[in-house]
Amino acid sequence: MPHDDQQATPEAEHGDLSDLLSELRILLPGAQMLTAFLIILPFNGGFAKIDQAEKIVFLATFIFSMSSLVLLSAPAIGHRIMRPLTNRERFKRVADRLMMAGALCLALAFILGTNLVMSEVFGHLAGLIACALMTALIAGVWWALPCYLSRVRKL
Repeated sequence: MPHDDQQATPEAEHGDLSDLLSELRILLPGAQMLTAFLIILPFNGGFAKIDQAEKIVFLATFIFSMSSLVLLSAPAIGHRIMRPLTNRERFKRVADRLMMAGALCLALAFILGTNLVMSEVFGHLAGLIACALMTALIAGVWWALPCYLSRVRKL
């Protein structure tokens, strides 16, 4: 992203779009892997034994995971459908918002998935503690650290 006193060149704008699509290629496998695991989980014999609260957590995790897949793949699919792009800057803004919404859904799926697994293995209290730790980790590494580094321009 250019500093306030710099203008983006067409080459830089094209690079920004390429960067965004590359970043999506990094996020999508994690979302796909989690979703694949969640899809097969109800067909496991032990799934019927989990309590209603855990089933609700599973359902929310599954919905967030599927939503992340839809949102994270939307920019690539939209890019393919809209080619050639007539308003590259507008497309990048929309794609960026879709990517961030997808990352938020993926983060929530990671958090709830952590709760689901830890609750089943170690009990509800351990699940809540692990859920809180995962929330702090994601908030710190995915959002707070990049915001801080952007503000102090260390990267």
